[in-house]
Amino acid sequence: MRKVAHILRKTALLAALAFAAPLAGGVSAHAQGMAAPKLGNSGGKLPGDKLLVEANELIYDNDHNTVTARGNAELHFGARTLQADSVRYDRASGRVFAQGNVRLTEADGGVVTGERMELSDDFKTGFVDAFRGQQTVERRAETVRTRFSAPRAERLNGEQTSFEAGSYTACEPCKDNPETPPLWQIRAKKIIHDNETHTIYFDDSTLEIAGIPVAYLPYFEAADPTVKRKTGFLTPRFISTTALGRGVSLPYFINLAPNYDLTITPTLLSRQGVLGQAEFRQRIDNGFYNIRLSGISQTTPSAFLPSPLGAGERDFRGSVESQGRFYINDRWRTGWDLVGVTDKWFLDNYRIRNQNITTDYFREATSTAYLIGQGDRSWFEARGYYFKGLSSFDWQKQQPIVAPVIDYDKRINGPAEIGGEVRFQANITSLTRETTQFQGLPRTSSYLFSPSVNGVSFPLYQTCTVFQRGLCSIDGLAGTNTRASAELSWRRSFIDEWGQKFTPFAYLRTDAFFTNPSFSGYQNDLAPQVAKIDDGFAGRVMPAVGLDYRYPFVANFGALGVHTLEPIGQIIARPSETRIGRLPNEDAQSLVFDDTSLFEWDKFSGYDRAEGGVRTNLGGQYSVVTPSGWYTNIMFGESIQLAGVNSFRRGDIANVGLDSGLETRRSDFVGRFQVSPNQNITFITRARFDQSDFHVARLETGATARFAPFLPLTVSAFYSYYEAQPLLGYSHYREGVTATATYNITPNWFVSGSLLVDLTHYLDVRNTYTDALSAYLSNPIGTVPTYQNPGRFYLSGASFGGGYQDECTTVSLNYINSPIATATGVRERNQTVLLRVELKTLGEADLRQNVGTATTADGIATVR
Repeated sequence: MRKVAHILRKTALLAALAFAAPLAGGVSAHAQGMAAPKLGNSGGKLPGDKLLVEANELIYDNDHNTVTARGNAELHFGARTLQADSVRYDRASGRVFAQGNVRLTEADGGVVTGERMELSDDFKTGFVDAFRGQQTVERRAETVRTRFSAPRAERLNGEQTSFEAGSYTACEPCKDNPETPPLWQIRAKKIIHDNETHTIYFDDSTLEIAGIPVAYLPYFEAADPTVKRKTGFLTPRFISTTALGRGVSLPYFINLAPNYDLTITPTLLSRQGVLGQAEFRQRIDNGFYNIRLSGISQTTPSAFLPSPLGAGERDFRGSVESQGRFYINDRWRTGWDLVGVTDKWFLDNYRIRNQNITTDYFREATSTAYLIGQGDRSWFEARGYYFKGLSSFDWQKQQPIVAPVIDYDKRINGPAEIGGEVRFQANITSLTRETTQFQGLPRTSSYLFSPSVNGVSFPLYQTCTVFQRGLCSIDGLAGTNTRASAELSWRRSFIDEWGQKFTPFAYLRTDAFFTNPSFSGYQNDLAPQVAKIDDGFAGRVMPAVGLDYRYPFVANFGALGVHTLEPIGQIIARPSETRIGRLPNEDAQSLVFDDTSLFEWDKFSGYDRAEGGVRTNLGGQYSVVTPSGWYTNIMFGESIQLAGVNSFRRGDIANVGLDSGLETRRSDFVGRFQVSPNQNITFITRARFDQSDFHVARLETGATARFAPFLPLTVSAFYSYYEAQPLLGYSHYREGVTATATYNITPNWFVSGSLLVDLTHYLDVRNTYTDALSAYLSNPIGTVPTYQNPGRFYLSGASFGGGYQDECTTVSLNYINSPIATATGVRERNQTVLLRVELKTLGEADLRQNVGTATTADGIATVR
């Protein structure tokens, strides 16, 4: 007998089906002889999970003991949902048969589709024909989707799915042609996805790129996208260099606990043996730390230059690195960045990446430990530094150990009687250096010594030819130097009824120096010939009062914008700076006089110098802001020493202040011109003009532009010119151009490039040739130096590349032509091709290859 109950047509009815009742421990509607309409109206809640259904019609077949949901059938069991054109349930076997546009949604959001599914009544076990599965996971602020497909798949207890002749990818199918192979996929004879261990196993697999097989893997396994940490092998890394030979790194990750892990990376090198690396990481309640060890017992040390040019005499080489970050509370934090190496060439020779290495040209690893506190209007920071030079021309004995460096900054409202803002600043710095660092004026070709290897001379450690003031400066003094500084300042602004703004200010600065210079060893005894340096305690007090005056004239021209003309005047009265040239200068050597520093109370960059004398700073600016977003700003001014000693006229032991544009009573003129037609385009020019004849002494001009959304292009280009500063070591002018650009050809394809053009490199080459020829003429040994003009436009550095990026793949290819400083002091270009491929959810791989031939390489005997 067949009862057909048309429950609801073209609308869905949510009901408790009779075949679900036995699973829930309830009473079957069929056993009670209930009619289907009463089934839909029962509305009772039974304990446990129920199988619920929505469909256009329900069909009960008592003869075959089945129930069928037909027409937009949608079944729910717990958090799982099954959708199909029709679903039939066999009460005797407890099996569910779904046909036509079948879609199963898992509790975790994963989706499985197929033409036909045969499942258990809890949807956990069964078979799927024409299987298509998708899993969506949020990782690192992005959505990652993985997809499986197979002619037939088997589900076991909802925890494991097996695919025969299956495929796996993280790429979305083509919208216009879904049958087109994805950009990449793994095809395998068998794929097993274990949801309990979150592991995907591939048996007899092939990697296909755009449908073309490119790699065969008999067997491998990978964590599914839900896994952030899982024990197993990571992506290998390949190495090929002359000194190391060919090799491969095989990192193995060990998930020791949810909050700490260990990565062991053996690297097999055909010429040097086995490089061992291990990294331990741990996250705790208030922070994290890691420790990384590297080491190798070299089998061919002769591949590297002998000391002091390389580590050719070392068998064992290695490094230790560590990083820590800890948050004590919401105001205080502490941490460290540490690097220790057996020799300064190790990290570079073995291509070990380190986040503390500052640049490619000036290679230096900085170790530091710190404690930082931050309040609403206060700041405290205590640090210690150790600098490790990583190039042959770096002399470690000239690198200072700086500990401690303590800074404190506090701002409060002024007392009610005077109002305004009161600021207190304090700094304590202590450093120790073993060897004095001399600098010839102008920079000379004098070196401390020049070892020779295979007939090639390698001059090392620049020094002075003549040790006397005016021909030599001291960039770093040997010995122990400690300074304690404190400054208390006040300022308040008043605006009168005419719109004039008056800002009176005052400050009191005190400094205590404890200097213990070393005049023994190496060339330290020559320092007194360059400068008379204090030994012992020295103090300095600098009180100051001043007034800043501004009178903005504002006019609104409607569509033409708001125009503002603002004259600015500033006067500061204070005594002359004392002990100029008798004290060390470590932190105030970066002096740049331009528009940004014109109205600074003290134009020195650090505490070791204190600007003195009566000075006025005069200037003005004109700006325009229109409703359309146009912005223009023009600024111009100069600084005038009115009385007292000009702090910039008398250079200190490092000659800071001279050739700065401030050394005359009336300074050079400085100006700025900026135009921004909109928020995406900016043109800016900064310049300093000589006070006597208005010639350009310093110029920086350029533009940045982002043309989106009209054109997917971002560009920047800057031209820089600096006149000669012989008293600072620069005997000729410096000129260059930098440019960068990125163009998104499509939303997925992009190209980028950058250029660094040195327009005065030919002058360096000419000076080097002149010095070499002079040395040869005085001592004619070896070959006569030859002059090779590199041309007016010298490409000092460049990079060009492009790539593709989408939801599943990142591929980039870059050519990098970067300047390197070699042991010979000659600047060369290191040419590298870098290929990076990332297949999301599987891993990434980098291939770096040097191209061309370099005549030298830092620490390495030969390079190809």
